[in-house]
Amino acid sequence: MTHAITAGRTAVITGAASGIGRAAAGALVARGMAVALVDLPGPALDRAASDLAATGAQVLPVAADVADAAAMAAAAATVARDMPPVTVLMNNAGMGVPSSTLHDAKAWQRTLGVNLWGVIHGTQAFGPAMIAHGEPAIIVNTGSKQGITTPPGNPAYNVSKAGVKSYTEALAHELRNTPGAQVSAHLMIPGWVHTGMTAAAGAPKPPGAWTPEQAVDFMLEGLARGDFYILCPDNDVSRALDEKRIAWAAGDLTRNRPALSCWHPDWSDRFAAWVAEP
Repeated sequence: MTHAITAGRTAVITGAASGIGRAAAGALVARGMAVALVDLPGPALDRAASDLAATGAQVLPVAADVADAAAMAAAAATVARDMPPVTVLMNNAGMGVPSSTLHDAKAWQRTLGVNLWGVIHGTQAFGPAMIAHGEPAIIVNTGSKQGITTPPGNPAYNVSKAGVKSYTEALAHELRNTPGAQVSAHLMIPGWVHTGMTAAAGAPKPPGAWTPEQAVDFMLEGLARGDFYILCPDNDVSRALDEKRIAWAAGDLTRNRPALSCWHPDWSDRFAAWVAEP
């Protein structure tokens, strides 16, 4: 529903101070939208707001922790008071820290708080007003391929992003069955994107990674088509390889293979051979 991306209307973006969120803010400002930048307080948020305001855009920095429901409700009230109606909501804030299935309770709490509850809090804070104003609108939630194929290494992150996928699917269904709602939901699934979360600060972009701007351009193309699943490739992984990995992961259930079989010593060679097939 690209007519939601309308000059004179507001885009609310969480995690907007850097990375994909910052790139999305720049792209939407270039299309004439006002932007509310939601992120933790600090120099990065101040700098992003200043840079975008210098273009002449209407910009509102909102310092808030997306894991805090009350803070997000207050952010929604501020945006409703000071900005045009919201027609784009991008719940994009995310983080990742090491975790184990058996330990690291604080890492689990923080990761789920930001990555999953942040999406829920953002949607519940801004979504009802987006339905009520009656204009075409979109809610884009940033997931991850790790929430679909769930590779070993960081289970808290995987669980949080699997939750975002499930929640956004349910949201899309509920919205399309809500009488009078002109709001659609979409799941952004980035590939390898060079951001502060995927690389050390100041590190050069690896050849295989996309820039945040490339990911946002791909997202906007998907939204223009009305895609729900916006599955981004990158310079290292093609769409075809993503599809094979996702299909194999689903096949673990339907074929009763061991969990995460493509990393299982008895199955990894078979997975590699299957991926190599034309």
